[in-house]
Amino acid sequence: MRRRKRQAGKPGSPPAGIKGRIKGAVPGRRNRSGAAVRKGMRKVEQLAIFGGTPVRETPVHYGKQYIDEEDIRAVSEVLRDGDLTCGPMIDAAERKLCEVTGAKYAVLVSNGTAALHLAALAAGFGEGDEVIVSSITFAASANCILYCGAKPVFADIDPETYNIDPKSVERLITPRTKGIVAVDFTGQAVEHKALQDICRKHGLRLIEDAAHAIGTRYGGRAVGSIADMTCFSFHPVKTITSGEGGAVTTNDPKLWARLRRLRAHGITRNREEMVHPTDALWYNEQVELGYNYRMTDIQAALLLSQFKKLDRFAARRREIVKKYDEAFSHMPEIALQREIPESDTVRHLYILRLKPERLTCGRRQFFDALGAENICSQVHYLPVYWHSYYEKLGYEKGLCPNAEKYYEEAMSLPLYYSLTDSDVDCVIRAVRKIVSYYRR
Repeated sequence: MRRRKRQAGKPGSPPAGIKGRIKGAVPGRRNRSGAAVRKGMRKVEQLAIFGGTPVRETPVHYGKQYIDEEDIRAVSEVLRDGDLTCGPMIDAAERKLCEVTGAKYAVLVSNGTAALHLAALAAGFGEGDEVIVSSITFAASANCILYCGAKPVFADIDPETYNIDPKSVERLITPRTKGIVAVDFTGQAVEHKALQDICRKHGLRLIEDAAHAIGTRYGGRAVGSIADMTCFSFHPVKTITSGEGGAVTTNDPKLWARLRRLRAHGITRNREEMVHPTDALWYNEQVELGYNYRMTDIQAALLLSQFKKLDRFAARRREIVKKYDEAFSHMPEIALQREIPESDTVRHLYILRLKPERLTCGRRQFFDALGAENICSQVHYLPVYWHSYYEKLGYEKGLCPNAEKYYEEAMSLPLYYSLTDSDVDCVIRAVRKIVSYYRR
């Protein structure tokens, strides 16, 4: 009797580079043509991770800067003829940031983490203090509290907006609470009215981490002019970039003066701030312990050039968000981020949140399947207190149930200015393809 030739590989096994069988996957016949495969009573398009044809041949990254010839000329002019640091580009970029945000004062620094650190110091956070902070954010939002010797206290998120929940904040306040670090997650403004009411009631400082939110407005006011201090990041994946860079804005002249001093080693040339003033032109005096958190004029020149394109960048991001929302709003397997009516948002991130009860896969399988379709996604973020460093400090899982559930279900889709309509269509097609395959 003639024996059938055994096929190489296992049906439904992932391609090279993705090890092991994916838990929860329903295998179909390997089909490199991308044609439909049968799953139960349905026919669906075979996923690339199981041998089907990807929706595109080249990767689409989740985030990317846009640099044009104007940017290159601006940087080149400083390199050829200008001061490389402590020069006029810093003052010019700070004035422009004030113009964009409506803040009275701005202090440019080397990166967004430095901005948070200086804001926490200027707020007076210190040993024995507690500072309430968003649980879904990059670690720097909480680390800046630790840098000052204070204790981060993690507030849960609103399960629909993913921003810090004012009700959770109110429950966490103790006699030791000194302030709040509230993150404009994805670019959406926090609930300022509720948070400011809490701050006034308890005498707290409000630091807004607006690393995601340049260009966003709350109740008609630009983010950067509302909180006691607002911190920005100009990392390459943000809406505008200076390569690396950050800033703090404030309307308080005393906070502004201290931020400037802390940025430059705690050294001042202002005689009114000196302990031993003199009229000697060469004299400067260190009056407190500060840091070297200066931005260079090279970076500031790039930032100034990028500011000219902010409106254009913001408009394109809004277009892409609208396309995604329209594509996914009718899919019961996907939850869209709710936006509060007060926030006119320039979105830094687009969150795709899965409804696990409607899918036969988890977030990891979905993430890997997107990658196989050449759509690069990312996850923002691990709850900060889940990091091993915070575990060593005594923080345990279960502190913020909404944040933990969000983390298990969410990923970020590509969103940046130079993403083409064709790129966006590929992202949408890939999401639909994977949802169709894993639909219950």
